[in-house]
Amino acid sequence: MGDRLKGFKRWIFAGAVLVLGLLVAAAFVWRYDILSNALDPKVPFLTYEPPPAPDYARASSWALLPKDPAGPAPGDLPADVFFVHPTTFDGGQDWNGAIDQPKAQRFLSRVVLPNYAGPFYRVGRVFAPRYRQASLYTYLTLRDDAREARRFAYGDVREAFRLYLARYNNDRPFIVVGVEQGGAMAARLLREEVSGAASVRARLVAAYLIETIVPVEEYGVLSPIPACGQRGQTGCVAAWASTQEGDFQRIQDLNRRSLIWDNGDQLIDLNGRQALCFNPLLGGTGTERAPARLNLGAANATGLEWGARPAFLQRQVWAQCQGGLLHTSRPKSTALRGAGSWADRHKVDGFNLFYADIEADAQERVAVATGKPVQASRASSPQ
Repeated sequence: MGDRLKGFKRWIFAGAVLVLGLLVAAAFVWRYDILSNALDPKVPFLTYEPPPAPDYARASSWALLPKDPAGPAPGDLPADVFFVHPTTFDGGQDWNGAIDQPKAQRFLSRVVLPNYAGPFYRVGRVFAPRYRQASLYTYLTLRDDAREARRFAYGDVREAFRLYLARYNNDRPFIVVGVEQGGAMAARLLREEVSGAASVRARLVAAYLIETIVPVEEYGVLSPIPACGQRGQTGCVAAWASTQEGDFQRIQDLNRRSLIWDNGDQLIDLNGRQALCFNPLLGGTGTERAPARLNLGAANATGLEWGARPAFLQRQVWAQCQGGLLHTSRPKSTALRGAGSWADRHKVDGFNLFYADIEADAQERVAVATGKPVQASRASSPQ
């Protein structure tokens, strides 16, 4: 009797281990679906009540704003930079995050601004609006509700840009910068607010759409705003989405989940369109491989104070435009590797492979546009 009881217990233990193993395996296989589902607001966007709208006349509605935005000081750089950040809001109960959501603002100030607005600190006065950003979940699904949330977020960015032009620009040359989801909205700003207004378009030095898929057909030679085909060209667009060699999942995600704005206020997929690819190491759209020796400096600026110059890591990657994507080698330094939670790893990287390259490229274009060399600046302050 005792032996049979022991054998029965062993069978129970083995069955429990097997069930537990199956549950762990299932959780691993479907972990992305499980985590993504946890971020789903689970309410239709049409019945969702969004957070209060920002007032861009108030400094608190800007993540970065010059001390005297309406009146450039004599020592200020001769250009402005309008910066649209990517999503830093995970989601959960909300489709769109409030502009003062604590966790989202920490990621913005600690990771995004130092790594992606930082290269423009010594280029011009930086204006970075806070906005009711669409949650991370809206970029992990193709649902109509998610697209509505992204359209809603663009409304805030458009209002911020219009106020910037009306109150703060003062007919100065300016650069537009957008990163990932912010890049898609910046591309729409270019089409709707810049390309059709000759006086505004004439002041555009360049637009940098970082880690952003945009169709090359919108920025052809005959387009109002052409692609930046070479160094020193002004009034143009530099856009790229990068992938490291061998990262086939990244290539698949870019091709499958990248949405662009059409002329009818709709988010659509590329549907066979060729994506624009700018190579920061070449300063243009050439398709030759740029060797790592041209890489002026990658940087991990996460956690640095605004305006602090990071330590540059030179010759980290080669880069080549192929099939509309910027292919790079894996960076040599372990400081240039993804980290953080599952949600953080689905946001923009906490480092910039082309930090010094972007900075030098933008400074050269501003110098050409204004006829003035670009010097170090104390242009903008965090709010």
